[in-house]
Amino acid sequence: MASGYGDASQKIDYVFKVVLIGDSAVGKSQILARFARNEFSLDSKATIGVEFQTRTLVIQHKSVKAQIWDTAGQERYRAVTSAYYRGAVGAMLVYDITKRQTFDHIPRWLEELRAHADRNIVIMLIGNKTDLEDQRAVPTEDAKEFAQKEGLFFLETSAMEATNVEDAFLTVLTEIFNIVNKKNLAADDNQSNGNPASLTGKKILVPGPGQVIPEKKACCSS
Repeated sequence: MASGYGDASQKIDYVFKVVLIGDSAVGKSQILARFARNEFSLDSKATIGVEFQTRTLVIQHKSVKAQIWDTAGQERYRAVTSAYYRGAVGAMLVYDITKRQTFDHIPRWLEELRAHADRNIVIMLIGNKTDLEDQRAVPTEDAKEFAQKEGLFFLETSAMEATNVEDAFLTVLTEIFNIVNKKNLAADDNQSNGNPASLTGKKILVPGPGQVIPEKKACCSS
């Protein structure tokens, strides 16, 4: 699996929208900058409203454009909620390992995400700022336990040191790719059996780091 920055002229096979959510100042914009442009800025300004960036990767010989949306974590921008989540197939739920409150708010963010996003959205819990290990306020085990309980992927990252940022996005994007491919295969099977094409089927997840996959009922979203 290649994970370069892609050629702007190449044919795009898939576009996947992924949203970044979490409290203000947990490093969402820095994670995005590190993934999209391999950049990091110590004097980053707070995000105003919503912005997004893209990066094209090759996954299993297919060209995938990741459209990553970043939003302000402040309450006054929460009105963008439904439009922000619409069409998202992946989500990065970010907290700051040095600020316990940002982790304590994760259940609220997860509840909002599940209320507005597709039920099959792939979610990664991210504990950011591991470069500040000496100021850690959220034990890895606490986050791992929460991720297992909720059926989330989980990684700790450092946008500053570029630790696990690439892995986090590739895990989510590859998982989305696999789900879409399984749906397409199911549709092809139905057509070859004389049935009309349908993307209805069970979501099949491969357990990732710190992940327990809950039972999923058959879904009806395409």
